[in-house]
Amino acid sequence: MNVKAISTKGALKIYAVSSETSLELPLIEGGISAGFPSPAADFLDTAIDLNKYLIKNPSTTFIAFTDGVSMMDSGIGHKDLLIIDKSLEPTDGKIAVCILDGEFVLKRLKVNKDGIWLMPANKNYQPTKITEYNDFEIWGIVTFSIQKH
Repeated sequence: MNVKAISTKGALKIYAVSSETSLELPLIEGGISAGFPSPAADFLDTAIDLNKYLIKNPSTTFIAFTDGVSMMDSGIGHKDLLIIDKSLEPTDGKIAVCILDGEFVLKRLKVNKDGIWLMPANKNYQPTKITEYNDFEIWGIVTFSIQKH
């Protein structure tokens, strides 16, 4: 997966992706046992191409690192890697990268009869109601987040 920086607004850097090359890694079929061990060599017949698995729409998919902890209760922490697809429909409950008053923000969308809310996943942060006074755009939908362990 080749990437190059294309945009920075606020603390978020956006990178374009190229899936012209493949990134195949051995895949352990059937999952990893968290109980009794099983012989791993018996399951290494398959490979997975991470470019094909992570990137469904290459021309509309971008990568960014997170900056902050407002989404940590959704499993997205500081400096995690996000795969963002701009072609997906922004619907209620999706985690979205938005531009709010000139800054990128990452929040879960809450769409109802009262309007659009940006919902954090950290009790130390407050939801944000989008009003007519905000400069607001839903930039893309997060499809994957990847974190270093």
